[in-house]
Amino acid sequence: MSPWACSGGLDGAIATLDPMREPIPDFYAVIPAGGIGSRLWPLSRADAPKFLHDLTGSGQSLLRDTWDRLEPLTGPDRIAVVTGRAHRAAVEAQLPGIGDKNVFLESEPRESAAAIGLAAAILHRRDPDVIIGSFSADHVIRGTRVFEFAVRDAVEVARQGYIVTIGITPTEPAVGFGYIKQGGELVVEGAREAALVERFVEKPDLATARAYVADRSYLWNAGMFITRADVLLAEIELHQPALHAGLMELAEAWDDRERRGPVVDRVWPALPKIAIDYAVAEPAAERGRLAVVPGHFDWDDVGDFASLTKLILNGRKNDLAVLGPSARVLSDAASGILVSQTSRVISLVGVQDIVVVDTPDALLVTTIEHAQRVKGVVESLKLTGRGDVL
Repeated sequence: MSPWACSGGLDGAIATLDPMREPIPDFYAVIPAGGIGSRLWPLSRADAPKFLHDLTGSGQSLLRDTWDRLEPLTGPDRIAVVTGRAHRAAVEAQLPGIGDKNVFLESEPRESAAAIGLAAAILHRRDPDVIIGSFSADHVIRGTRVFEFAVRDAVEVARQGYIVTIGITPTEPAVGFGYIKQGGELVVEGAREAALVERFVEKPDLATARAYVADRSYLWNAGMFITRADVLLAEIELHQPALHAGLMELAEAWDDRERRGPVVDRVWPALPKIAIDYAVAEPAAERGRLAVVPGHFDWDDVGDFASLTKLILNGRKNDLAVLGPSARVLSDAASGILVSQTSRVISLVGVQDIVVVDTPDALLVTTIEHAQRVKGVVESLKLTGRGDVL
């Protein structure tokens, strides 16, 4: 783990060294809020996805935490959320400061290239010089001031025409994350540190991940992209022309209330379904147009119950993490995680590294070792027509 990420009181210390707290005037933050977080089923559902839950004990949802992290960088009027039509009410309830013009609704999920590209196209039409940053709605970050510095550095690099990602120093050979190989140093005025990206690779097997961690030139891909909107759109046009054409048609009609609905219903379902990592980041890296800024802060995508357990227990061994305001638990020599959304008494005796998620209509019992396999349960439920519990 980076020494910055684990030093106590760092945010306060840095604040005394750098008084720069004003929002970045030409910067717009975009929060893609989609997906159901299938590895967190049955806690995370289609109608209550991961980003709408409080998974950290902060007292508010991951989405709200994300908003609060970004507001010092943008101000309240320059944060946009891309989400599904079904989640609009919940998003607006949790973000009462968001304006109607900054809620971009998808008629159905089309992956991250379409979601982020839509925001880029709309915002570029409104402001041709805008710089955008995309930040997932459901990640956990500790070290907010350090996060702010990394974003400010990334914005300065983005001004030079690069697509910039923020990479995290690996703490273990995780197979659930993508990896970024740092190349040569990139010297940009106003940026403390940056490098060109030599390779951008998706989730490796365990042996490869171990080699990446030992190499020390690899960072985790945290799914944050900062770039000029015109640069992103040009990359999409180069590598995904059909996607680009659809996004341009959507953006042209977006701020016309009468035209928007029919155009979205016709164009959006036909857009190519591809992640921004494949559509933009990988080809940009091959062309020398992708840069990385190291993020010296604690980051977790809370991708499954194993990572959630680790997050809640914070290094405590042989302990039981409990989520749920009304959880009624009896435990004896038990460890792992218990999530309860019922009033049922749950007793755990002599079980180690267990995962129990108890909801009114579904019960999950597995182990931390097999937490990644929960996604397979969701796929099986879809195939067998049991969508009522998804």
